Amino acid sequence: MSKYNINKGIGRTVEFKGLKAQYLFIFGGGLLGMLILVMILYMAGVNSYVCLFIGVGGDSLIVWQTFSLNQKYGEYGLMKVGAKKRHPRYIICRKSVHRYLKFTPKSKTV
Repeated sequence: MSKYNINKGIGRTVEFKGLKAQYLFIFGGGLLGMLILVMILYMAGVNSYVCLFIGVGGDSLIVWQTFSLNQKYGEYGLMKVGAKKRHPRYIICRKSVHRYLKFTPKSKTV
């Protein structure tokens, strides 16, 4: 009877050919989108060589860009860059200082 190692990757992120985490979704979605674009162009009657050129060029661009993003930002870096863009650089407070220091007594309820 053969022995198989089960659940070797628990707790680790998914990785395929060096691509990790969200880069796999970008990679797969980009290639699928280019395939659909080429199919639409071909059905619309565009020359097959033009469709082939657009497909190969777009796919190579997606592969190159995805691997360069993976190498530049790492596993969680792209999410950190997106989160940094959503946060304000500084908080502006236009109230005068005496409005913060002003004491207002609480009303007594009987």
